[in-house]
Amino acid sequence: MAARANSEAERMTLAENFLREAVFRSRAAQAAASAFPAPASARDTGRCGLGERAAVVLDLSDKGREIFAQIFSVELEPEQLEQIQAVMREWITAQDALDRKRNHFLKAFRAAHGFDRTRYTAAQVTEYDAGLARVNDAENEARRAAAAELLALARRP
Repeated sequence: MAARANSEAERMTLAENFLREAVFRSRAAQAAASAFPAPASARDTGRCGLGERAAVVLDLSDKGREIFAQIFSVELEPEQLEQIQAVMREWITAQDALDRKRNHFLKAFRAAHGFDRTRYTAAQVTEYDAGLARVNDAENEARRAAAAELLALARRP
């Protein structure tokens, strides 16, 4: 059995890593589903390389189980497990939306300014960096909120 984290900062880091692991696990399923070419009707409709929608996989990898054991007690009530899975499901879907937003920003920016960043003007580099920072900041904030929600569930008796 893994040791439980002690400090609030350690617990927050674990919760964020747990959510990342849930996304990685789901992305593997999403990648497998996206391996086949899209039907002609779905092509060129704003797809961004992530498939049609988020794949949500709630079974845990070995690493996910290890992190889970560090956050939660082994004896969870079925209702608590359902709540944890609801947070995971919501986060996986939210992460997918944020990744799509990032991909759409990159696609639009590159369509307007080209792919070769070395040819961007200083203003374009600033615009590019600021756009990515906005998406990344939104992702970090949303992940921290979901991690706090998980930790609140871990504190319930």
